[in-house]
Amino acid sequence: MTQNDPGRHGGNPGGQDALWCWDATALARGIRTRRISSREATAACLGRLERVNPALNAVVETLADAALAQADAADAAVRAGEPLGPLHGVPVTIKVNVDQQGCATTNGAAALRDAIAAEDSPVVANWRRAGAVFLGRTNTPALSMRWYTDNELHGRTLNPWDASRTPGGSSGGAGAAVAAGIGPLAHGNDIGGSVRYPAYCCGVLGLRPTIGRVPAYNPSQPAERLLISQITSVQGPLARSVRDIRLGLDAMAGRDARDPWWVPAPPVSAGPRSVRPPRVALFAAAPGIEVDPAVAAALRRAARWLEEAGHAVEEAAPPRFDEAAALWNALILTEGQFGLLPMVERYGDAKLRKLWGEVAAAEPPLGFGEFMAASARRATILREWQVFLERYPVLLLPTSWQPPLPVDGDQRGLERVRWEMAALSPLMATAILGLPGLSVPTGAESGVPVGVQLVTARYREALALEAAEVIEARAPAVRVVGPAG
Repeated sequence: MTQNDPGRHGGNPGGQDALWCWDATALARGIRTRRISSREATAACLGRLERVNPALNAVVETLADAALAQADAADAAVRAGEPLGPLHGVPVTIKVNVDQQGCATTNGAAALRDAIAAEDSPVVANWRRAGAVFLGRTNTPALSMRWYTDNELHGRTLNPWDASRTPGGSSGGAGAAVAAGIGPLAHGNDIGGSVRYPAYCCGVLGLRPTIGRVPAYNPSQPAERLLISQITSVQGPLARSVRDIRLGLDAMAGRDARDPWWVPAPPVSAGPRSVRPPRVALFAAAPGIEVDPAVAAALRRAARWLEEAGHAVEEAAPPRFDEAAALWNALILTEGQFGLLPMVERYGDAKLRKLWGEVAAAEPPLGFGEFMAASARRATILREWQVFLERYPVLLLPTSWQPPLPVDGDQRGLERVRWEMAALSPLMATAILGLPGLSVPTGAESGVPVGVQLVTARYREALALEAAEVIEARAPAVRVVGPAG
C-alpha cells in the first residue's frame, strides 16, 4: 500500500493511508515525483465516490471513464518529462452551474438536463490547463438560489456529518464531496455565501476571492447577468487544507479574455509572508442578531489562537455592518425580481418558487431612484470598510451566527427566512462589497462542524490564508467523514 504523505495535511488523523485521504498538494507532489500515479489517485477517489456517494448524492454526474483516461495521459506526461501544471494528475470536482465541455450545465434545473456545454468556462479551462483530472459534477439547488442543496432534477445532497442539517448552498455538493473524501479539491461559486457556507456546514475550508481575481463566464448563457450579480458573484475553491486553497485558487485565477472584470492580481502563493502578524479585529456580536453559544465559543478560541501566535486581537465592529447586509438584500432582491424571477418561474422547482414567491410578495423592489442611490451607497460603505481594514488587516467574524441549519428551513415561512438571512448576514455583507472571505473550520460541537470567517481588503487573500494557518495548526485536524444517517 502506498504510504501517506507525512504531516498534518496528508490524510486522515485516524491513520488511514488511502489516497482519497490525501490532500491535493500531497497528491500533486507524489504524482510529480512518481511516488504514486495519477491513475492510482483517481481510482482511489472514484472508489470512494462509488462507496459513499449513493448515500450523500454530492456528485450528480460521474465522469469515471474520462477521468481515468485523463489520469493515464497525466502519467504518460510525467514519464515523458513534459512540463507539468500545479494540479497535474490531481482529481477535482466541478459544480453543475458552470460550463464544462461535453457536460450538461443543469444548474439543478430539470429543463436544463440536456444543456450540453460546447466549451469550458474560464475556471474549468484554467484547472484543465493546470493538469486537473475531473472526477464529476457536484450538486446545487435549483438555479443555485438557496442555502439548501436540493432540487427536483438531481435530488437532495446530505451533509456527511449530520443528515438532518443542510450541507449548505449553493455549493453544497462541492462541500460534501470534499468532506467525504470524494476529491481533495472542489470548485464552487459565491454570490452571497455559496462557497463559504457549504464549507462551514461540511467542516472544510472555502474561499470567496475578491471580485475579479478568478475569471468567470458561461459561454452557454443566453444573456449577460445583471450588474449587481456581476459584481458580487465569484468562483472559488473548497478543500481540506489551507495549502490546497492556495493551490486551487492560483490555478483557477489565470487570465481569460472573456471576463471583462478579471484583474491581474499577484498569485496568493507568490511574494513574502507578513513581517509581523497583522492586527485582527474580532467581530463577535451584532446588535439584534442571535448568536449561538457554539459560534461565540469558536470565535473566542480562534481569537486566542491568533493572539498566542503574535497577532494583536481587538474587539471592533466593521462600519455599517447591518447596512451592508441590508444592502445585499435590497439590491439582489430588487435585481432578482426584475431579472431572476422570470427564470425562477420558468426553471425553478417547487421549493424555489415557494421561497421566491413569498419573498417577492413581502419585499417590494426598490424604485429606480432608490436602486441607484443604494448602488451608490455601496461605494461609501466599501470605502469605510477599506479604511477599517487598513487599521485591522484581518477581520475575524462568523461565517454564520448559527450552526448549520436544519434542512428546508426556508420552507417554514417568511419570518423563518428573515431569521435565516440575519443568521447568514456575515456572508451577505462581505459579498455585496466584493471583499474576499475565507471560511475556516475550528472543530465540531455536538457532532456538527463549527468555524469562523476571515475577511481582508481586496486582493489581500494571502493575509487571510496566513491567519488560517494559525487556526489550522491549533484546531482539530480536518478529517474525512462518512455519510450520515
